[in-house]
Amino acid sequence: MERGTFITLEGTDGSGKTTQAARLAAALEAAGREVVRLREPGGTAISEKVRALLLDPANGAMTAPCELLLYEASRAQLVGEVVGPALACGAWVVCDRFADSTTAYQRAGRGLPASMVEGANALACGDCVPDVTLWLDVSPRRALGRALSGGCDRIEAEGLAFQERVRAGYEDVWRRHGDRVARVDASGTPDEVWGAVVAALAERGVHV
Repeated sequence: MERGTFITLEGTDGSGKTTQAARLAAALEAAGREVVRLREPGGTAISEKVRALLLDPANGAMTAPCELLLYEASRAQLVGEVVGPALACGAWVVCDRFADSTTAYQRAGRGLPASMVEGANALACGDCVPDVTLWLDVSPRRALGRALSGGCDRIEAEGLAFQERVRAGYEDVWRRHGDRVARVDASGTPDEVWGAVVAALAERGVHV
């Protein structure tokens, strides 16, 4: 059976990833494709428990290495339990965040060594690499304003300077992996961003 297609959406908190991931999954399903929609951290019973630990504001004492390992534990379970099997069965997998988030947040945001983060990502992902990654790029100040409108989790509470480092991390990923990562201007309305998402996918041979 032909392997499925793995699409991830990335961006700072409040960039609109979740909205566009839902829209993309719906469009693919409407076109008759089998779609598995996921989020990170999360997506499995174990991974959702890890997510609760990671995002709980009460866990402010969490160290950066602990945070890194928890994200990778959640990801390893998701890849082994859901993503790998779904792709092997020919399904389309749409995931809200994946390993690029760890590169942006834990390497650029937290300042952990690149070798540490890359090694941890490799351990969790194995040979599971997205076919296309959509980086929804928007001003960190604007994105954080959106994110905080409904309260904040532990990561969002880190503030603007942290989000600016994260955005710089995403830009570095985009520059190094431009064959896989498409930058999408996410400053417009949801409909405008959706149009940019469709265009970016079409440029990479994915039509929705």
